[in-house]
Amino acid sequence: MGTQNITLALPKNLLRQVKIAAVNKQTSVSALLAKLLEEFVARERRYGGARRRALARLANPPDLKTGGRVSWNRDELHRR
Repeated sequence: MGTQNITLALPKNLLRQVKIAAVNKQTSVSALLAKLLEEFVARERRYGGARRRALARLANPPDLKTGGRVSWNRDELHRR
C-alpha cells in the first residue's frame, strides 16, 4: 500500500507541540499522525462492530426461560 501526501492546517501552537512530541518519541510528525490516525480508525471500527452486535442483541434478545413472567417484586429485590 502506498502513501499519499495531504495538506493539513493546524494552529501554530498545536503544530509546535506536535513537533515537540514527535521529537520526544524519536519519530516524524507524519509518522506520529499516521499512527494516531490508524489507532483512531481501529477504535471506530471496533465501536461500529460492538454497536452492531448490541443492536442485533436488542432486536433478538436471548431467551431467559421466564416465559415472559416476572416471579419477583421490587420489595423482594431490595430486601436487606
